[in-house]
Amino acid sequence: MLQPLRIFFEELIRPLVLYPPQANPSFREKMASHNNVGTRPRKRGMPMGTLDHTDLEADSFPHMPWSAPAEKDYLSETEKPSYSPGIHGDLKSIILLIFLYVLQGIPLGLAGSIPMLLQSRKVTYTQQAMFSFVHWPFSIKLLWAPLVDSLYVAKFGRRKTWMIPTQYLIGLFMLVLSYQIKSIMGEAEENGEVSVLFLTVIFFMLNFLAATQDIAVDGWALTMLSRQNVGWASTCNTIGQTAGYFLGNVLFLALESPDFCNNYLRSEPQKDGLVTLGGFLYFWGIVFFITTTLVGIFKPEHADPDVDPEQGIVDTYKTLFRVICLPAVISYAIILLTAKVTFSAADALTSLKLIESGMQKERLALFAVPMIPIQIILPLMISKYTNGPRPMDIFLKAYPYRVLMGPVYALLVFWSHYVQTSPGEFPWYFYAILLIVYGIHQIFVYMIFVAQMAFHAKISDPAIGGTYMTLLNTLANLGANWPATLSLWFVDLVTYKHCSETGEPCTSKEMKNICTGAGNTCETTTDGYQILIPFCFLVGFLWLAWRRDKLRQLDSLPEAAWKCS
Repeated sequence: MLQPLRIFFEELIRPLVLYPPQANPSFREKMASHNNVGTRPRKRGMPMGTLDHTDLEADSFPHMPWSAPAEKDYLSETEKPSYSPGIHGDLKSIILLIFLYVLQGIPLGLAGSIPMLLQSRKVTYTQQAMFSFVHWPFSIKLLWAPLVDSLYVAKFGRRKTWMIPTQYLIGLFMLVLSYQIKSIMGEAEENGEVSVLFLTVIFFMLNFLAATQDIAVDGWALTMLSRQNVGWASTCNTIGQTAGYFLGNVLFLALESPDFCNNYLRSEPQKDGLVTLGGFLYFWGIVFFITTTLVGIFKPEHADPDVDPEQGIVDTYKTLFRVICLPAVISYAIILLTAKVTFSAADALTSLKLIESGMQKERLALFAVPMIPIQIILPLMISKYTNGPRPMDIFLKAYPYRVLMGPVYALLVFWSHYVQTSPGEFPWYFYAILLIVYGIHQIFVYMIFVAQMAFHAKISDPAIGGTYMTLLNTLANLGANWPATLSLWFVDLVTYKHCSETGEPCTSKEMKNICTGAGNTCETTTDGYQILIPFCFLVGFLWLAWRRDKLRQLDSLPEAAWKCS
Protein backbone atom coordinates (compact mmCIF):
# COMPACT_ATOMS: atom_id res chain seq x y z
CA MET A 1 0.00 0.00 0.00
CA LEU A 2 2.84 2.41 0.79
CA GLN A 3 4.51 1.82 -2.57
CA PRO A 4 1.53 3.05 -4.65
CA LEU A 5 1.16 6.05 -2.33
CA ARG A 6 4.83 6.88 -2.74
CA ILE A 7 4.62 6.68 -6.52
CA PHE A 8 1.44 8.76 -6.62
CA PHE A 9 2.82 11.62 -4.55
CA GLU A 10 6.15 11.39 -6.33
CA GLU A 11 4.30 12.16 -9.54
CA LEU A 12 2.18 14.80 -7.83
CA ILE A 13 4.99 16.90 -6.41
CA ARG A 14 7.31 16.50 -9.37
CA PRO A 15 7.59 19.92 -11.04
CA LEU A 16 5.74 20.22 -14.33
CA VAL A 17 8.89 20.51 -16.40
CA LEU A 18 7.62 20.31 -19.95
CA TYR A 19 9.63 19.29 -22.98
CA PRO A 20 10.70 22.25 -25.06
CA PRO A 21 9.07 22.28 -28.47
CA GLN A 22 10.91 20.03 -30.89
CA ALA A 23 10.56 19.62 -34.59
CA ASN A 24 8.95 16.39 -35.66
CA PRO A 25 8.68 16.32 -39.45
CA SER A 26 6.58 13.16 -39.53
CA PHE A 27 4.02 14.35 -37.00
CA ARG A 28 1.47 15.81 -39.39
CA GLU A 29 2.05 13.02 -41.87
CA LYS A 30 1.07 10.62 -39.12
CA MET A 31 -2.21 12.46 -38.89
CA ALA A 32 -3.06 12.16 -42.57
CA SER A 33 -6.09 9.98 -43.03
CA HIS A 34 -6.56 9.00 -46.65
CA ASN A 35 -8.21 5.79 -45.53
CA ASN A 36 -10.52 7.70 -43.22
CA VAL A 37 -13.54 5.63 -42.24
CA GLY A 38 -15.53 8.61 -41.12
CA THR A 39 -14.84 9.12 -37.47
CA ARG A 40 -12.77 11.46 -35.38
CA PRO A 41 -11.61 12.02 -31.81
CA ARG A 42 -14.84 13.47 -30.27
CA LYS A 43 -15.75 14.49 -26.43
CA ARG A 44 -16.96 13.89 -22.60
CA GLY A 45 -17.86 15.20 -22.78
CA MET A 46 -14.93 15.83 -26.95
CA PRO A 47 -14.80 16.85 -26.71
CA MET A 48 -12.75 16.90 -25.97
CA GLY A 49 -8.91 16.98 -31.94
CA THR A 50 -12.47 18.01 -31.66
CA LEU A 51 -14.21 17.33 -28.55
CA ASP A 52 -17.70 16.07 -28.69
CA HIS A 53 -19.61 15.79 -25.44
CA THR A 54 -19.01 12.05 -25.63
CA ASP A 55 -15.46 11.83 -26.76
CA LEU A 56 -13.49 14.00 -24.41
CA GLU A 57 -14.79 12.87 -21.08
CA ALA A 58 -18.01 12.37 -19.28
CA ASP A 59 -18.91 15.88 -18.25
CA SER A 60 -18.52 17.13 -14.74
CA PHE A 61 -20.01 20.32 -16.11
CA PRO A 62 -21.42 21.04 -19.56
CA HIS A 63 -18.73 22.13 -21.97
CA MET A 64 -18.60 22.94 -25.62
CA PRO A 65 -17.43 20.17 -27.92
CA TRP A 66 -14.05 20.99 -29.41
CA SER A 67 -12.86 19.20 -32.51
CA ALA A 68 -9.19 18.56 -32.99
CA PRO A 69 -7.90 18.39 -36.49
CA ALA A 70 -5.92 15.27 -35.72
CA GLU A 71 -7.98 12.99 -37.91
CA LYS A 72 -9.20 15.76 -40.16
CA ASP A 73 -5.86 16.76 -41.59
CA TYR A 74 -6.57 14.82 -44.73
CA LEU A 75 -3.50 15.79 -46.74
CA SER A 76 0.05 15.32 -45.58
CA GLU A 77 2.52 18.17 -45.86
CA THR A 78 4.04 16.73 -49.02
CA GLU A 79 0.63 16.56 -50.72
CA LYS A 80 -0.57 20.04 -49.82
CA PRO A 81 0.03 22.71 -52.44
CA SER A 82 2.66 25.30 -51.69
CA TYR A 83 0.25 28.12 -52.50
CA SER A 84 -3.02 29.13 -50.87
CA PRO A 85 -5.56 30.52 -53.38
CA GLY A 86 -8.05 31.31 -50.63
CA ILE A 87 -11.46 29.93 -49.80
CA HIS A 88 -13.66 32.01 -52.07
CA GLY A 89 -14.26 29.17 -54.50
CA ASP A 90 -15.28 26.88 -51.64
CA LEU A 91 -17.14 29.44 -49.52
CA LYS A 92 -20.60 28.01 -50.23
CA SER A 93 -19.39 24.48 -49.47
CA ILE A 94 -17.77 25.64 -46.22
CA ILE A 95 -21.00 27.34 -45.12
CA LEU A 96 -22.96 24.18 -45.97
CA LEU A 97 -20.55 21.96 -44.03
CA ILE A 98 -20.76 24.24 -41.00
CA PHE A 99 -24.55 24.07 -41.09
CA LEU A 100 -24.56 20.27 -41.47
CA TYR A 101 -22.34 20.03 -38.39
CA VAL A 102 -24.66 22.45 -36.56
CA LEU A 103 -27.52 20.04 -37.27
CA GLN A 104 -25.39 17.18 -35.97
CA GLY A 105 -24.74 19.07 -32.74
CA ILE A 106 -28.43 19.65 -31.97
CA PRO A 107 -29.32 16.07 -30.88
CA LEU A 108 -25.96 15.82 -29.10
CA GLY A 109 -26.67 18.98 -27.13
CA LEU A 110 -30.18 17.81 -26.29
CA ALA A 111 -28.82 14.46 -25.11
CA GLY A 112 -26.46 16.39 -22.85
CA SER A 113 -29.27 18.50 -21.41
CA ILE A 114 -31.75 15.68 -20.71
CA PRO A 115 -29.86 14.37 -17.60
CA MET A 116 -30.23 17.81 -16.01
CA LEU A 117 -33.96 17.84 -16.80
CA LEU A 118 -34.27 14.33 -15.37
CA GLN A 119 -32.39 15.30 -12.21
CA SER A 120 -34.79 18.17 -11.58
CA ARG A 121 -37.60 15.59 -11.83
CA LYS A 122 -36.02 13.48 -9.06
CA VAL A 123 -35.22 10.37 -11.11
CA THR A 124 -32.82 7.86 -9.56
CA TYR A 125 -29.16 7.60 -10.47
CA THR A 126 -29.85 4.08 -11.74
CA GLN A 127 -32.18 5.66 -14.29
CA GLN A 128 -29.50 8.24 -15.10
CA ALA A 129 -27.12 5.34 -15.72
CA MET A 130 -29.62 3.86 -18.15
CA PHE A 131 -29.91 7.14 -20.03
CA SER A 132 -26.11 7.51 -20.21
CA PHE A 133 -26.10 4.78 -22.86
CA VAL A 134 -27.38 7.37 -25.35
CA HIS A 135 -23.82 8.74 -25.55
CA TRP A 136 -22.35 5.42 -26.68
CA PRO A 137 -23.09 5.52 -30.46
CA PHE A 138 -20.42 8.14 -31.13
CA SER A 139 -17.92 5.98 -29.25
CA ILE A 140 -18.62 2.78 -31.18
CA LYS A 141 -19.43 4.07 -34.67
CA LEU A 142 -16.25 2.43 -35.92
CA LEU A 143 -18.28 -0.80 -35.91
CA TRP A 144 -20.50 0.32 -38.79
CA ALA A 145 -18.39 3.07 -40.38
CA PRO A 146 -16.92 0.65 -42.99
CA LEU A 147 -20.48 -0.19 -44.08
CA VAL A 148 -21.30 3.49 -44.56
CA ASP A 149 -18.09 3.93 -46.54
CA SER A 150 -18.64 0.94 -48.81
CA LEU A 151 -22.38 0.51 -49.43
CA TYR A 152 -24.07 3.21 -51.50
CA VAL A 153 -26.14 4.02 -54.59
CA ALA A 154 -23.72 5.38 -57.17
CA LYS A 155 -26.29 7.55 -58.98
CA PHE A 156 -27.36 9.20 -55.76
CA GLY A 157 -23.86 9.75 -54.37
CA ARG A 158 -21.60 7.83 -52.03
CA ARG A 159 -22.19 10.15 -49.04
CA LYS A 160 -25.69 11.41 -49.84
CA THR A 161 -26.89 7.79 -49.89
CA TRP A 162 -26.47 7.79 -46.12
CA MET A 163 -26.70 11.46 -45.16
CA ILE A 164 -30.11 12.20 -46.74
CA PRO A 165 -32.00 9.25 -45.17
CA THR A 166 -30.39 9.71 -41.75
CA GLN A 167 -31.25 13.41 -41.62
CA TYR A 168 -34.84 12.72 -42.69
CA LEU A 169 -35.07 10.09 -39.94
CA ILE A 170 -33.64 12.50 -37.35
CA GLY A 171 -36.23 15.08 -38.40
CA LEU A 172 -39.01 12.48 -38.24
CA PHE A 173 -37.91 11.32 -34.78
CA MET A 174 -37.90 14.92 -33.55
CA LEU A 175 -41.33 15.72 -34.98
CA VAL A 176 -42.96 12.61 -33.52
CA LEU A 177 -41.16 13.09 -30.21
CA SER A 178 -42.32 16.72 -29.99
CA TYR A 179 -45.94 15.53 -29.68
CA GLN A 180 -45.16 12.82 -27.13
CA ILE A 181 -42.45 14.40 -25.00
CA LYS A 182 -44.82 15.75 -22.33
CA SER A 183 -46.18 12.28 -21.72
CA ILE A 184 -42.69 10.75 -21.76
CA MET A 185 -41.38 13.34 -19.28
CA GLY A 186 -44.37 12.78 -16.98
CA GLU A 187 -45.79 16.28 -17.55
CA ALA A 188 -49.07 15.26 -19.18
CA GLU A 189 -50.69 14.56 -15.82
CA GLU A 190 -50.13 15.52 -12.21
CA ASN A 191 -47.56 13.32 -10.44
CA GLY A 192 -46.70 11.68 -13.75
CA GLU A 193 -43.55 9.57 -14.00
CA VAL A 194 -40.73 9.95 -16.48
CA SER A 195 -40.46 7.07 -18.95
CA VAL A 196 -36.67 6.88 -18.80
CA LEU A 197 -36.43 3.62 -20.76
CA PHE A 198 -38.43 5.00 -23.69
CA LEU A 199 -36.48 8.27 -23.55
CA THR A 200 -33.22 6.31 -23.62
CA VAL A 201 -34.27 4.28 -26.66
CA ILE A 202 -35.37 7.40 -28.58
CA PHE A 203 -32.22 9.41 -27.86
CA PHE A 204 -29.98 6.41 -28.48
CA MET A 205 -31.53 6.16 -31.95
CA LEU A 206 -31.14 9.92 -32.48
CA ASN A 207 -27.45 9.76 -31.57
CA PHE A 208 -27.00 6.62 -33.67
CA LEU A 209 -28.42 8.50 -36.66
CA ALA A 210 -26.31 11.58 -35.84
CA ALA A 211 -23.18 9.40 -35.66
CA THR A 212 -24.03 7.88 -39.05
CA GLN A 213 -24.62 11.36 -40.49
CA ASP A 214 -21.25 12.35 -39.03
CA ILE A 215 -19.51 9.52 -40.88
CA ALA A 216 -21.14 10.57 -44.15
CA VAL A 217 -20.43 14.30 -43.75
CA ASP A 218 -16.82 13.66 -42.73
CA GLY A 219 -16.35 11.67 -45.93
CA TRP A 220 -18.22 14.16 -48.10
CA ALA A 221 -16.01 17.00 -46.85
CA LEU A 222 -13.07 15.32 -48.62
CA THR A 223 -14.63 15.79 -52.05
CA MET A 224 -16.89 18.79 -51.41
CA LEU A 225 -13.88 21.03 -50.77
CA SER A 226 -11.06 21.56 -53.24
CA ARG A 227 -7.81 19.84 -52.35
CA GLN A 228 -6.10 23.05 -51.30
CA ASN A 229 -8.97 23.86 -48.91
CA VAL A 230 -9.73 20.39 -47.56
CA GLY A 231 -8.03 21.33 -44.29
CA TRP A 232 -11.02 23.59 -43.62
CA ALA A 233 -13.07 20.47 -42.88
CA SER A 234 -11.84 20.40 -39.27
CA THR A 235 -12.64 24.09 -38.85
CA CYS A 236 -16.16 23.53 -40.18
CA ASN A 237 -16.57 20.67 -37.74
CA THR A 238 -15.30 22.70 -34.80
CA ILE A 239 -17.48 25.72 -35.49
CA GLY A 240 -20.58 23.79 -36.52
CA GLN A 241 -20.68 21.15 -33.84
CA THR A 242 -19.79 23.65 -31.11
CA ALA A 243 -22.62 25.94 -32.23
CA GLY A 244 -25.06 23.04 -32.51
CA TYR A 245 -24.18 21.69 -29.09
CA PHE A 246 -24.51 25.18 -27.62
CA LEU A 247 -27.97 25.62 -29.15
CA GLY A 248 -29.18 22.19 -28.04
CA ASN A 249 -27.72 22.38 -24.55
CA VAL A 250 -26.86 25.75 -23.03
CA LEU A 251 -29.30 27.95 -24.97
CA PHE A 252 -32.14 25.44 -24.71
CA LEU A 253 -31.72 25.00 -20.94
CA ALA A 254 -31.66 28.77 -20.46
CA LEU A 255 -34.73 29.49 -22.59
CA GLU A 256 -36.62 26.49 -21.17
CA SER A 257 -36.16 27.73 -17.62
CA PRO A 258 -38.96 29.96 -16.28
CA ASP A 259 -36.61 31.39 -13.63
CA PHE A 260 -33.95 32.41 -16.15
CA CYS A 261 -36.49 33.93 -18.54
CA ASN A 262 -38.32 35.78 -15.77
CA ASN A 263 -35.11 37.14 -14.26
CA TYR A 264 -33.32 38.19 -17.44
CA LEU A 265 -35.66 38.22 -20.46
CA ARG A 266 -39.14 39.24 -19.27
CA SER A 267 -40.69 42.25 -17.63
CA GLU A 268 -43.63 40.22 -16.30
CA PRO A 269 -43.03 36.75 -14.81
CA GLN A 270 -44.72 33.72 -16.34
CA LYS A 271 -44.85 30.09 -15.26
CA ASP A 272 -43.15 28.68 -18.40
CA GLY A 273 -39.92 29.42 -20.23
CA LEU A 274 -39.74 30.98 -23.68
CA VAL A 275 -39.41 27.53 -25.26
CA THR A 276 -40.50 24.04 -24.32
CA LEU A 277 -38.75 20.77 -25.07
CA GLY A 278 -41.60 19.82 -27.40
CA GLY A 279 -41.46 23.12 -29.25
CA PHE A 280 -37.68 22.94 -29.57
CA LEU A 281 -37.88 19.42 -31.02
CA TYR A 282 -40.63 20.45 -33.45
CA PHE A 283 -38.69 23.47 -34.73
CA TRP A 284 -35.49 21.53 -35.38
CA GLY A 285 -37.43 18.63 -36.89
CA ILE A 286 -38.79 21.05 -39.50
CA VAL A 287 -35.30 22.50 -40.04
CA PHE A 288 -33.91 18.99 -40.64
CA PHE A 289 -36.59 18.26 -43.24
CA ILE A 290 -36.14 21.55 -45.11
CA THR A 291 -32.34 21.42 -45.06
CA THR A 292 -32.18 17.78 -46.16
CA THR A 293 -34.59 18.40 -49.04
CA LEU A 294 -32.64 21.43 -50.28
CA VAL A 295 -29.29 19.63 -50.04
CA GLY A 296 -30.69 16.56 -51.79
CA ILE A 297 -32.00 18.64 -54.70
CA PHE A 298 -29.48 21.42 -55.15
CA LYS A 299 -26.12 20.07 -53.91
CA PRO A 300 -24.56 17.49 -56.23
CA GLU A 301 -21.88 15.13 -55.01
CA HIS A 302 -18.72 14.71 -57.05
CA ALA A 303 -16.56 11.63 -56.46
CA ASP A 304 -12.78 11.96 -56.31
CA PRO A 305 -11.13 8.56 -55.73
CA ASP A 306 -7.70 10.20 -55.39
CA VAL A 307 -8.84 12.14 -52.32
CA ASP A 308 -11.51 9.79 -50.94
CA PRO A 309 -10.45 6.26 -51.94
CA GLU A 310 -12.75 3.32 -51.43
CA GLN A 311 -11.79 0.43 -49.20
CA GLY A 312 -13.69 -2.83 -49.11
CA ILE A 313 -15.67 -3.79 -46.04
CA VAL A 314 -13.79 -7.04 -45.53
CA ASP A 315 -10.42 -5.34 -46.03
CA THR A 316 -11.26 -2.67 -43.46
CA TYR A 317 -12.30 -5.18 -40.80
CA LYS A 318 -9.23 -7.32 -41.54
CA THR A 319 -7.04 -4.26 -41.07
CA LEU A 320 -8.68 -3.48 -37.74
CA PHE A 321 -8.18 -7.06 -36.58
CA ARG A 322 -4.48 -6.97 -37.48
CA VAL A 323 -4.03 -3.74 -35.54
CA ILE A 324 -5.85 -5.07 -32.47
CA CYS A 325 -3.62 -8.16 -32.41
CA LEU A 326 -0.40 -6.14 -32.12
CA PRO A 327 1.15 -6.66 -28.63
CA ALA A 328 1.80 -2.93 -28.23
CA VAL A 329 -1.80 -2.08 -29.12
CA ILE A 330 -3.13 -4.69 -26.68
CA SER A 331 -1.07 -3.15 -23.85
CA TYR A 332 -2.15 0.36 -24.79
CA ALA A 333 -5.81 -0.72 -25.10
CA ILE A 334 -5.73 -1.88 -21.47
CA ILE A 335 -4.46 1.57 -20.48
CA LEU A 336 -7.14 3.37 -22.51
CA LEU A 337 -9.95 1.24 -21.10
CA THR A 338 -8.90 1.65 -17.46
CA ALA A 339 -7.18 5.05 -17.11
CA LYS A 340 -10.38 7.06 -16.64
CA VAL A 341 -12.04 4.88 -14.01
CA THR A 342 -10.59 7.20 -11.38
CA PHE A 343 -12.30 10.24 -12.97
CA SER A 344 -15.71 8.63 -13.46
CA ALA A 345 -17.45 9.64 -10.22
CA ALA A 346 -16.40 13.28 -10.39
CA ASP A 347 -17.10 13.62 -14.11
CA ALA A 348 -20.45 11.82 -14.25
CA LEU A 349 -21.98 12.81 -10.92
CA THR A 350 -20.79 16.26 -9.87
CA SER A 351 -23.19 18.34 -11.98
CA LEU A 352 -26.12 16.10 -11.02
CA LYS A 353 -25.23 16.36 -7.33
CA LEU A 354 -25.08 20.15 -7.56
CA ILE A 355 -28.55 20.19 -9.11
CA GLU A 356 -29.71 17.85 -6.35
CA SER A 357 -28.36 20.30 -3.78
CA GLY A 358 -30.49 23.06 -5.30
CA MET A 359 -28.41 24.71 -8.03
CA GLN A 360 -30.46 25.68 -11.06
CA LYS A 361 -29.61 23.57 -14.11
CA GLU A 362 -29.55 26.52 -16.52
CA ARG A 363 -26.98 28.35 -14.38
CA LEU A 364 -24.83 25.26 -14.31
CA ALA A 365 -25.14 24.97 -18.10
CA LEU A 366 -23.97 28.57 -18.49
CA PHE A 367 -20.62 27.55 -16.97
CA ALA A 368 -19.81 26.31 -20.47
CA VAL A 369 -19.73 29.84 -21.89
CA PRO A 370 -16.61 31.21 -20.12
CA MET A 371 -14.91 27.87 -20.75
CA ILE A 372 -15.01 28.31 -24.55
CA PRO A 373 -11.88 30.53 -24.77
CA ILE A 374 -10.04 28.18 -22.41
CA GLN A 375 -11.02 25.15 -24.50
CA ILE A 376 -9.74 26.89 -27.63
CA ILE A 377 -6.48 28.26 -26.22
CA LEU A 378 -5.41 25.32 -24.04
CA PRO A 379 -4.99 22.73 -26.83
CA LEU A 380 -2.96 25.20 -28.87
CA MET A 381 -0.65 25.89 -25.93
CA ILE A 382 -0.30 22.27 -24.85
CA SER A 383 0.28 20.93 -28.36
CA LYS A 384 3.60 22.80 -28.51
CA TYR A 385 4.91 20.51 -25.78
CA THR A 386 3.38 17.25 -26.98
CA ASN A 387 5.05 17.52 -30.38
CA GLY A 388 8.16 15.84 -29.02
CA PRO A 389 9.38 12.25 -28.82
CA ARG A 390 7.58 11.48 -25.52
CA PRO A 391 4.07 13.04 -25.58
CA MET A 392 2.74 10.74 -22.85
CA ASP A 393 5.06 12.35 -20.30
CA ILE A 394 2.55 15.22 -20.28
CA PHE A 395 -0.20 12.66 -19.64
CA LEU A 396 1.66 11.28 -16.62
CA LYS A 397 2.42 14.74 -15.24
CA ALA A 398 -1.23 15.85 -15.42
CA TYR A 399 -2.78 12.57 -14.27
CA PRO A 400 -2.26 12.86 -10.46
CA TYR A 401 -3.47 16.46 -10.46
CA ARG A 402 -6.64 15.48 -12.23
CA VAL A 403 -7.13 12.63 -9.76
CA LEU A 404 -7.00 15.25 -6.98
CA MET A 405 -9.86 17.19 -8.58
CA GLY A 406 -12.30 14.47 -7.47
CA PRO A 407 -11.97 15.24 -3.72
CA VAL A 408 -12.07 18.97 -4.52
CA TYR A 409 -15.41 18.56 -6.31
CA ALA A 410 -16.71 16.42 -3.45
CA LEU A 411 -15.89 19.21 -0.98
CA LEU A 412 -17.70 21.75 -3.16
CA VAL A 413 -20.78 19.53 -3.38
CA PHE A 414 -20.71 19.05 0.39
CA TRP A 415 -20.29 22.80 0.93
CA SER A 416 -23.18 23.60 -1.42
CA HIS A 417 -25.68 22.17 1.07
CA TYR A 418 -24.64 24.72 3.71
CA VAL A 419 -23.88 27.84 1.70
CA GLN A 420 -27.30 28.38 0.09
CA THR A 421 -28.83 31.74 0.99
CA SER A 422 -32.29 30.46 -0.03
CA PRO A 423 -33.51 27.39 -1.94
CA GLY A 424 -31.72 27.40 -5.30
CA GLU A 425 -29.73 30.55 -4.54
CA PHE A 426 -26.00 30.61 -3.80
CA PRO A 427 -23.68 33.52 -2.95
CA TRP A 428 -21.56 34.95 -5.74
CA TYR A 429 -18.33 33.70 -4.19
CA PHE A 430 -19.54 30.09 -4.40
CA TYR A 431 -20.12 30.47 -8.13
CA ALA A 432 -16.72 32.15 -8.48
CA ILE A 433 -14.91 29.35 -6.64
CA LEU A 434 -16.81 26.73 -8.62
CA LEU A 435 -15.86 28.40 -11.90
CA ILE A 436 -12.18 28.66 -10.90
CA VAL A 437 -12.07 25.00 -9.86
CA TYR A 438 -13.71 23.98 -13.13
CA GLY A 439 -11.21 26.06 -15.09
CA ILE A 440 -8.29 24.38 -13.30
CA HIS A 441 -9.90 21.01 -13.94
CA GLN A 442 -10.08 21.83 -17.65
CA ILE A 443 -6.32 22.45 -17.74
CA PHE A 444 -5.58 18.91 -16.59
CA VAL A 445 -8.34 17.46 -18.81
CA TYR A 446 -6.79 19.03 -21.89
CA MET A 447 -3.23 18.15 -20.92
CA ILE A 448 -4.28 14.51 -20.81
CA PHE A 449 -6.42 14.73 -23.94
CA VAL A 450 -3.94 16.57 -26.17
CA ALA A 451 -1.09 14.30 -25.04
CA GLN A 452 -3.23 11.29 -25.87
CA MET A 453 -4.13 12.63 -29.33
CA ALA A 454 -0.49 13.45 -30.05
CA PHE A 455 0.52 9.93 -29.04
CA HIS A 456 -2.16 8.47 -31.32
CA ALA A 457 -0.84 10.56 -34.19
CA LYS A 458 2.71 9.48 -33.40
CA ILE A 459 2.03 5.73 -33.37
CA SER A 460 -0.60 5.47 -36.12
CA ASP A 461 0.62 3.53 -39.13
CA PRO A 462 0.49 5.94 -42.12
CA ALA A 463 -0.21 3.00 -44.43
CA ILE A 464 -3.74 2.67 -43.03
CA GLY A 465 -4.20 6.27 -41.90
CA GLY A 466 -7.50 7.13 -40.27
CA THR A 467 -8.55 3.53 -39.63
CA TYR A 468 -5.73 3.07 -37.11
CA MET A 469 -6.30 6.37 -35.35
CA THR A 470 -10.05 5.88 -35.25
CA LEU A 471 -9.58 2.53 -33.53
CA LEU A 472 -7.43 4.14 -30.83
CA ASN A 473 -9.92 6.96 -30.33
CA THR A 474 -12.78 4.45 -30.13
CA LEU A 475 -10.97 2.64 -27.31
CA ALA A 476 -10.34 5.97 -25.57
CA ASN A 477 -14.01 6.93 -25.84
CA LEU A 478 -15.15 3.58 -24.48
CA GLY A 479 -12.66 4.00 -21.65
CA ALA A 480 -14.49 7.20 -20.65
CA ASN A 481 -18.06 5.97 -21.20
CA TRP A 482 -18.22 2.64 -19.39
CA PRO A 483 -16.88 3.96 -16.03
CA ALA A 484 -19.31 6.90 -16.19
CA THR A 485 -22.27 4.59 -16.76
CA LEU A 486 -21.08 2.26 -13.99
CA SER A 487 -20.65 5.15 -11.53
CA LEU A 488 -24.17 6.41 -12.20
CA TRP A 489 -25.55 2.93 -11.64
CA PHE A 490 -23.43 2.17 -8.56
CA VAL A 491 -24.08 5.40 -6.63
CA ASP A 492 -27.64 4.37 -5.76
CA LEU A 493 -26.41 1.04 -4.40
CA VAL A 494 -24.14 2.71 -1.84
CA THR A 495 -26.54 5.52 -0.91
CA TYR A 496 -28.59 4.92 2.24
CA LYS A 497 -31.77 6.87 3.08
CA HIS A 498 -34.22 6.54 5.95
CA CYS A 499 -37.64 7.94 6.76
CA SER A 500 -37.37 11.04 8.93
CA GLU A 501 -39.96 9.96 11.53
CA THR A 502 -40.04 6.16 11.52
CA GLY A 503 -36.38 5.50 10.75
CA GLU A 504 -37.41 2.88 8.20
CA PRO A 505 -35.08 2.56 5.20
CA CYS A 506 -36.16 4.19 1.93
CA THR A 507 -34.53 1.55 -0.25
CA SER A 508 -37.30 1.12 -2.81
CA LYS A 509 -39.80 3.28 -4.60
CA GLU A 510 -42.67 1.74 -2.65
CA MET A 511 -41.00 2.46 0.70
CA LYS A 512 -40.31 6.04 -0.37
CA ASN A 513 -43.97 6.49 -1.30
CA ILE A 514 -45.08 5.10 2.07
CA CYS A 515 -42.76 7.51 3.87
CA THR A 516 -43.71 10.60 1.87
CA GLY A 517 -47.38 9.60 1.84
CA ALA A 518 -47.37 9.83 5.64
CA GLY A 519 -46.08 13.40 5.43
CA ASN A 520 -42.48 12.48 6.19
CA THR A 521 -39.33 12.79 4.12
CA CYS A 522 -36.57 10.40 3.08
CA GLU A 523 -33.33 11.75 4.50
CA THR A 524 -29.91 10.75 3.23
CA THR A 525 -27.77 9.06 5.86
CA THR A 526 -24.94 7.95 3.58
CA ASP A 527 -24.34 9.68 0.25
CA GLY A 528 -22.97 7.26 -2.33
CA TYR A 529 -21.18 10.13 -4.10
CA GLN A 530 -19.08 10.78 -1.01
CA ILE A 531 -18.17 7.07 -0.98
CA LEU A 532 -17.36 6.77 -4.68
CA ILE A 533 -15.07 9.82 -4.72
CA PRO A 534 -12.56 8.38 -2.16
CA PHE A 535 -12.80 4.99 -3.85
CA CYS A 536 -11.99 6.50 -7.26
CA PHE A 537 -9.17 8.50 -5.68
CA LEU A 538 -7.70 5.26 -4.34
CA VAL A 539 -8.10 3.65 -7.77
CA GLY A 540 -6.24 6.60 -9.28
CA PHE A 541 -2.95 6.21 -7.44
CA LEU A 542 -3.16 2.40 -7.66
CA TRP A 543 -3.58 2.70 -11.43
CA LEU A 544 -0.65 5.10 -11.64
CA ALA A 545 1.58 2.66 -9.76
CA TRP A 546 0.38 -0.21 -11.99
CA ARG A 547 0.62 1.40 -15.44
CA ARG A 548 3.12 4.27 -15.18
CA ASP A 549 6.19 2.29 -16.19
CA LYS A 550 4.29 0.40 -18.92
CA LEU A 551 3.06 3.67 -20.41
CA ARG A 552 6.58 5.08 -20.47
CA GLN A 553 7.77 1.88 -22.11
CA LEU A 554 5.08 2.17 -24.81
CA ASP A 555 5.97 5.83 -25.33
CA SER A 556 9.56 4.87 -26.14
CA LEU A 557 8.82 1.94 -28.48
CA PRO A 558 10.11 2.22 -32.06
CA GLU A 559 7.61 2.88 -34.85
CA ALA A 560 7.96 -0.69 -36.09
CA ALA A 561 6.24 -1.99 -32.94
CA TRP A 562 3.02 -0.23 -33.97
CA LYS A 563 2.98 -1.19 -37.65
CA CYS A 564 0.92 -4.04 -39.01
CA SER A 565 1.89 -3.60 -42.65
